[in-house]
Amino acid sequence: MNGTMVETDTLNLRQPEKSNQKSADNQNHLSNGSATPKGETQSDNHAVKNGVVPVKAVEGFDNVDQTDATQYLNNYKAHKTGISHEEMVQVYTQWATDYDKDLCPGRYNGPVLAAAAMASHYSEELRPLVNILDVAAGTGRVGEELSKVGFKKIDALEPSPGMLKVLIDRNIYTKTFESAIGLKPVEAIQSDTYDSLVIAGGMGEGHIPVKAVDEMIRVVKPGGTIFIVMREEYLTYVKEYVERLEPYMNELEAKGFWKQIGRDVVPEYSFKKNGIVFSYEVLPAESTRLTN
Repeated sequence: MNGTMVETDTLNLRQPEKSNQKSADNQNHLSNGSATPKGETQSDNHAVKNGVVPVKAVEGFDNVDQTDATQYLNNYKAHKTGISHEEMVQVYTQWATDYDKDLCPGRYNGPVLAAAAMASHYSEELRPLVNILDVAAGTGRVGEELSKVGFKKIDALEPSPGMLKVLIDRNIYTKTFESAIGLKPVEAIQSDTYDSLVIAGGMGEGHIPVKAVDEMIRVVKPGGTIFIVMREEYLTYVKEYVERLEPYMNELEAKGFWKQIGRDVVPEYSFKKNGIVFSYEVLPAESTRLTN
């Protein structure tokens, strides 16, 4: 791969504007053109025509800085409307060696925000002892940030073999599991195994389904914690999550499976968009109920 999954000349990026120019201006430049992710076909997306994804069909693109347009569209290829889980995994595997370049710190800050959320919950003395599962661990950026603030016992769950290879090369994680979450039980992980579970960047179209919350609770010990860090706007347009994710979280709380200890909207999550950090504590003896 050469690091470019999008034909940039179709985006009229030859003279990018200042970084603080939002793509309302970008739209004017693109009014006579369209974004063309490489390899797109009409079967990839209902909005695709003749291998071209019109910019107006790209969710969330309307307020992205023009200087980030190519990287946003590279990321969108893994989040496009209607993508299947299998297609999503394949995109990440193909993108793995360039992922960290495209979603560099500043453009994507989910790992830093996840580590900060966990550090605010656990004291410096406890951090080396906390057994953590990093779900949808990607290239291992979350583990890297966790290690910087003193967490040491970190395992990874990641369905993309390409991403997992980059992650393993960081030499941060103790165990790795090449698996998704929420499609079926992760048989390699017993119930009540982890003190904490974290997800950053793993939520999105075709990514983690709502019912995966059951499996998250199952693998975390009673009294343990779960941190889910995601783009806030996904709650408004990702079909799997709209009026489903938070209501299901609330339903599980009402039934006594866990309790919410934080719901924080944070700025600069990705592409200068807000993120949201959900924090939960698994209640005693409740994780096993989800296996019955």
